Amino acid sequence: MGDAYDNALAESTIGLYKTELINRQGPWRTRDQVEYATLEYIDWYNNRRLHSSIGPLAPTDVETVYYRQHQPTPAGSAN
Repeated sequence: MGDAYDNALAESTIGLYKTELINRQGPWRTRDQVEYATLEYIDWYNNRRLHSSIGPLAPTDVETVYYRQHQPTPAGSAN
């Protein structure tokens, strides 16, 4: 059974989306404008925004560093 805090993260993210994109870049004339702007916002949010708890770095930069440091060793090779 859920409690009152189950949707807090989703509501916070939706609030950011509305504040940072919908309210700042409107008024919107067509649904297509909103859809394309949303796709661009999600790409920025997931890949390029600076994230203070990891740097401040973009998530893709952190992934690049991580995978460079954790290269898989080929099967059968000695360590």
